[in-house]
Amino acid sequence: MKIDFEELYERFFKDVYLFVLAMSKDPHIAEDITQETFFKALKEIKHFRGNCSVKSWLCQIAKNLYISDTRRKKPIHSDTLEALPDASNVENICIRKDEALSIYKVLHCLNEPYKEVFTLRVLGDLSFKEIAEIFEKQENWARVTYHRARLKIREHISTSNAHKQ
Repeated sequence: MKIDFEELYERFFKDVYLFVLAMSKDPHIAEDITQETFFKALKEIKHFRGNCSVKSWLCQIAKNLYISDTRRKKPIHSDTLEALPDASNVENICIRKDEALSIYKVLHCLNEPYKEVFTLRVLGDLSFKEIAEIFEKQENWARVTYHRARLKIREHISTSNAHKQ
């Protein structure tokens, strides 16, 4: 399978960059990891088997590079974010900034894979199929995991709001 790497770069750079930006919340880190992703993809293109989309393959490389990078550095805390894009019923909670901050605090405390699946879906704007490919799971697993993450976020926010009253 012959792949035009320049075309691949032009077509998927923005997707990979936004994906990494959703994880890192830092444009400089996102730029660095995205560049490193395409460099690694260029070196490893011969190993691409085509059993997932090119976008998913690139995002998997980016995810692994980002994880490696964050392990070398101090953890990046999600509570520094200013806004959370809406998704399903969570959009009603995100009306005010302080409520969005509470979602970030809950999201920061969520266990994996809930935190990552929710982040990939909402901030990374990936489909359930793409998320499933990244985790090498079934699409239904991604849907269920995302749904459970939303329930955990709602439950925690409801509990927090009850304590405030």
